Amino acid sequence: MRFRPLLALVLALCLTLVTACSGGAKAVDRANLTYDDIHNTGLANDCPTLPDSARGSIALDASAKYQLREICLHPSEVYVKGEPTNKRQEAQFLPSKILTRFTTSLDQVYGDLTVTGDGINFKEQGGLDFQIVTVLLPGGEEVPFTFSSKELNATADGAAISTSTDLNGSYRVPSYRTSNFLDPKGRALTTGVQYAQGLVALNGQDDELVRENNKEYVDGIGEMNLSITKVDASTGEFAGVFTAVQPSDTDMGGHDPLDVKITGQVYGRLEKA
Repeated sequence: MRFRPLLALVLALCLTLVTACSGGAKAVDRANLTYDDIHNTGLANDCPTLPDSARGSIALDASAKYQLREICLHPSEVYVKGEPTNKRQEAQFLPSKILTRFTTSLDQVYGDLTVTGDGINFKEQGGLDFQIVTVLLPGGEEVPFTFSSKELNATADGAAISTSTDLNGSYRVPSYRTSNFLDPKGRALTTGVQYAQGLVALNGQDDELVRENNKEYVDGIGEMNLSITKVDASTGEFAGVFTAVQPSDTDMGGHDPLDVKITGQVYGRLEKA
């Protein structure tokens, strides 16, 4: 019995040394993994990254055509702007818990990159560029939204991809629901019923329910910043962080959207078109 405290101390010291020598968790090269290695592990939701020593720069030629390919956006934190408890305070972004497992990242996003007189311009063209995500607020409210990079049109100063490149622009946020989705009362845009309560029961007084009864396909507009912090000039790869602010789901126009702020890691590769 008297040796247990000493044994626990030795084990703790060994674990500390192993962790320190390993340098913590390392990024996994998914290209060398099989389906069985990734299936049900969550690795497919992670983005590749670059070592801290990747501090290069890639000069761009105005006469050449480029593309950004294999762009991956992995959300790590989500904040939702909530109503202030005090009327004198402004609404603030509240931290939330991501409920969606393993399917929150955008991947294989691509688009054209051009050099303009004022800098560079990126126009997104396609890829796995939207995901359905739900988060949980501290009070228990669940907030669904469509995390997207569709039609991202971002610009940055300079004529190079470097560790000081910041791409800023807007993008389209598709509706969380599609036209055939039925809400709990059987209402939808192209199917189901229009008035769940019945015309007779409403007695013509449907002003408060008109938004819920008449479904609409509502797109939103988001703003995104891609901050490049790592560049490997030999491979054309880059990595960094992103911040996006966009609207949440509106239940097809049934209520006003909430502002959602998403932060996380970004990875991509530059190549000549």
